[in-house]
Amino acid sequence: MPCKENNIRISLKMATAAMKRSVKQLHFGGSDEKAAAAAEIKRFAGSDLRTRRSLAELGVIPPLVSMLLDSSAESIGRRIAIEALLELANGTFTNKALVVESGLVAKLPLILNTLDSSTQEELATLLLSISSLAKTQFSIPPHEILPFLINILNDHDAGDEIKVKCLATLYNLSTKIETTKLIVSSGLVHGLLSFSLNRRTSTEALATLANLVLSSVGKKAIEEDSMVPEVFIEILAWEGMPQSQELVAYILMVIAHQSMKLRKKMIALGIVPLLLEVALLGSPLAQKRSLKMLQWFKDERQAKLGAHSGPQSEIFGISNVLPLKEERREECKRAIRKMVKQSLDQNLESIMRRANVSEGGSRIKALVFNSSSKSLPY
Repeated sequence: MPCKENNIRISLKMATAAMKRSVKQLHFGGSDEKAAAAAEIKRFAGSDLRTRRSLAELGVIPPLVSMLLDSSAESIGRRIAIEALLELANGTFTNKALVVESGLVAKLPLILNTLDSSTQEELATLLLSISSLAKTQFSIPPHEILPFLINILNDHDAGDEIKVKCLATLYNLSTKIETTKLIVSSGLVHGLLSFSLNRRTSTEALATLANLVLSSVGKKAIEEDSMVPEVFIEILAWEGMPQSQELVAYILMVIAHQSMKLRKKMIALGIVPLLLEVALLGSPLAQKRSLKMLQWFKDERQAKLGAHSGPQSEIFGISNVLPLKEERREECKRAIRKMVKQSLDQNLESIMRRANVSEGGSRIKALVFNSSSKSLPY
């Protein structure tokens, strides 16, 4: 046992010595030595959180940021610096804050046009990591990051993977209400709506929109966009994308809550059968939100019918209407039941066809058909 403990102690001393040597090379070495030192620091940082904190205390983050910001340096050296910073930032807000304080975000606009595509993607990953600071009390200047994100999001040659990272970064930034106005004024709302139609970027785009819609300026920008509400209704009909459905239902609830005009447009576009489908077959959260909107439409319909029939009786002075004969009343009831059943048949067939439900269909059908029209959520 003593021999084993001695070996461990010797190994730790050797590792510490190697780490200090790499730190020294990073501070005072030439470009090749710095690249080699950055690679070693990346390796050390990948071991555990304690080592990452120790390396940060030794002051490795500022020179690594300087390597990244050096536009005259070779791409491989800059990428190694980014990879080392990614490892150092992993799991520690303190190290992420040190990256920001070392000037990465402030000087980001200066290096926008000096990065190749692979370095850009590595940097996008690093920005995603440090953007999680937006959920803390630490302040990140979003106006410095947005140009980088917009540049990539508008690049038709950029792949979905890097765009997902940029959208996720944008989502983190949008969690602070003071950033919302800047994002909206940057013209990103329309782009986010377009990205929401891409199944690979939909979740991140919709999550950002769900943050923006909580502010008056964001809500207004979303409401007034030419793609709304059609884009949300289209996504609501997607299969196998429960999170997108949940986010769309949430956004629709917010923008339609106080907008009778928008709700009428949604009804005209056929949202009610879709909401019924989600209420039956969606995730629990999507079901809850869909039922809430269906209740709105039901209440409005009842209010409209009540307002329509009441005043007319007074206007035309129909205060004493002859009662219908019993046979006539029963005939009307049968006709109404038939119309309701036909409507339910059509809705249910659409639901079953879209959801491709092969089993359990008869149970749902029986549940709907055995219920009165009052039991419907709309």
